[in-house]
Amino acid sequence: MTDQTTHNESTKAKVAHLKSAVGATDLTPGQEAWRALQIMSEFVYATEKLRPVQPAVSIFGSARIKADNPWYQRTVDIARALSDSGFSVISGGGPGIMEAANVGAFEGKSLSIGLNIQLPHEQHGNPWQDMGISFKYFFNRKLAFVRTSSALICMPGGFGTLDELTEALTLIQTGKARRMPIILVGREFWSGLHDWMRATLLRDKLISPGDIELMQILEEPQEIVDAIFDVYEREGIAPTVQERQQILTL
Repeated sequence: MTDQTTHNESTKAKVAHLKSAVGATDLTPGQEAWRALQIMSEFVYATEKLRPVQPAVSIFGSARIKADNPWYQRTVDIARALSDSGFSVISGGGPGIMEAANVGAFEGKSLSIGLNIQLPHEQHGNPWQDMGISFKYFFNRKLAFVRTSSALICMPGGFGTLDELTEALTLIQTGKARRMPIILVGREFWSGLHDWMRATLLRDKLISPGDIELMQILEEPQEIVDAIFDVYEREGIAPTVQERQQILTL
């Protein structure tokens, strides 16, 4: 037996072992169907619950930022300005930047909303919410953010914030979601990523020139509010027929 034959037989044995191990953890058809129903019911409940809150703006950011961090107070100020301008404010419902967004909105004139996620650690709903929805499935929660929002604001954050940002960019880039303002708050924090996208992704033609224009970096609460109003004064806040179709296919 050659070395190659021995290697092939060893590989086949490893693959067979992996298939056996995976098969042992598979859900039964009944369990899979029940999970699908749970996903559907969570999505339908969130869609109906959030229908009356528009126009709304979602604010993303780190759960790890404490109340004594300057970004916390900046988020409170932004959320308060948005709330007083007539926008419901949606956060992830947890601590850190999410809490700051809810605090600012709760102090303002419009609704403060938290879309909480059930996690084994870290995530607990904050008390500054007029409405809270608890999600079991991340993808339902992310879909709720995009479907409900008229603008997305990204404060400093980690993997979760980057995930939410790139998810929204991908949906808009591919025509699966309505084009909306995406605002990155804090030039010092975001300019490195933004510059890299322009210098590397755009240079290598991995994105189109217009894709970079989906985002803008701003600093102050009032200029953020003004930027959102500028877009919808030009384009109208109500979705067009084509945009409604995009929302339905999300």
